[in-house]
Amino acid sequence: MAQHEHVRVAVIGSGFGGLGAAVRLRREGITDFVVLERADSVGGTWRDNDYPGCACDVPSHLYSFSFAPNPEWPRAFSGQEHIRAYLERVTDTFRLRPHLRFGAEVKRMAWDGGKLRWEIETSSGALSADVVVSAAGALADPRIPRIPGLDSFPGEVFHSARWNHDYDLRGKRVAVVGTGASAIQIVPAVQPLVSRLTLFQRTPPWVLPRVDRAITGAERWLHRHLPITVQARRGLLWGIRELQVQAFTKHPNELGPVEQLAKRTMARAVKDPALRARLTPDYRIGCKRILLSNSYYPALAQPNVDVVASGLSEVRGATLVAADGTEAEADAIVLGTGFHVTDMPIAERVVGADGITLAQAWQDGMQALRGASAAGFPNWMTIIGPNTGLGNSSMILVIESQLNYMADFLRQLDVLGGRAALDARPGAVRAWSERIQERLLRTVWSTGGCTSWYLDASGRNTTIWPGTTTELRRATRRVDLAEYEVLRVPARAAAPVEVGA
Repeated sequence: MAQHEHVRVAVIGSGFGGLGAAVRLRREGITDFVVLERADSVGGTWRDNDYPGCACDVPSHLYSFSFAPNPEWPRAFSGQEHIRAYLERVTDTFRLRPHLRFGAEVKRMAWDGGKLRWEIETSSGALSADVVVSAAGALADPRIPRIPGLDSFPGEVFHSARWNHDYDLRGKRVAVVGTGASAIQIVPAVQPLVSRLTLFQRTPPWVLPRVDRAITGAERWLHRHLPITVQARRGLLWGIRELQVQAFTKHPNELGPVEQLAKRTMARAVKDPALRARLTPDYRIGCKRILLSNSYYPALAQPNVDVVASGLSEVRGATLVAADGTEAEADAIVLGTGFHVTDMPIAERVVGADGITLAQAWQDGMQALRGASAAGFPNWMTIIGPNTGLGNSSMILVIESQLNYMADFLRQLDVLGGRAALDARPGAVRAWSERIQERLLRTVWSTGGCTSWYLDASGRNTTIWPGTTTELRRATRRVDLAEYEVLRVPARAAAPVEVGA
């Protein structure tokens, strides 16, 4: 990277959000941009999460870009390796590699109000940019719990997103901490290999059957030769999920039949009533993320598995102690403890117009106008920003909606002409956030009786979008300049005129 390189747009991250932004920039005729990536390849969360059993819980044809359909998906729900390969293909198909800067972790970026640009320090050099598009992602930085004694555990410890493939779990006593989306895939994958598996479960998840199957050769042939069939398949998958949204957002009391389906699924696999009791949630389905698996409950019913209905509270040598006093011995600990979602580490590295970091601006909760723009941070946008998460559909739909907003943001800057920047008005950000919080009050995420990773430290839901993807797309179609302050380069003081004698 050149020491003083300047670009029009700097994109952070090369997962779905960053690559999507890069494709959209090229399609808008913008080629003066870079994609800053701290790792040595693209893929984001689908590069980092390569644990045993890793797969997506959104159907493949919906979990892909609308502008880059893939007729070759091998299964209804694809595994990590196929999704990562898809992102590599997108990178090549849209000729993005010249824009990629690998090994370029963003250390700090600060707004220069005099020059109306961002000064960016990375691990491989410095550059500046007129606009920053942050696609660092909410599932980028693992959350490591503060458990007394964990640092002195004599065995192996690793997070699900930093899997140690050099460590052989076969014949070992393995503890899995957490029961989220990663853990329910890891448990069935490693259970047959280990001598003993102890699952530390603070809260049981709701688990529904995973309606997965191989996509036949005939289907793939049809998708290759009649692309409209891919669009139709995607449209059907999307439509079903749009219809389901109302139950989560407006009628959570109607979710009872879905709970009964989940309980029947559990009862078929788990015959022990005591274990069933430990695995049965006491909150409304949908309040936490609904998980999909056909193998999780059968794995937990195996004789070499113990389910501890309590969180891990202390580690004493090789002995793990749960909050309820239960003890277990382990050779290895796998942390399925999630990510920094409501306190994204990238926010600590962004310094805005007032000299404060984005983390400081968000200390009372994340807020961004239309999920993209934070007040006091001109020409800085986020992809998958505050309150753009989905409880039941594909995040790729959100990403494409926010890319529409990004594209119009850049168009508006062109229309303004000259050196200009757009800074979201605090009142507009506040009004947008208050509207979302008001809508969230009636949803299952607020009324369901659980504590989830959707909530920040103060209990506010700063993660989930409280409506359909259609509503989000409509809300992010255009940039309303009335919601922004237009900034110009400060006028320089006029030079004094010397009057000759």
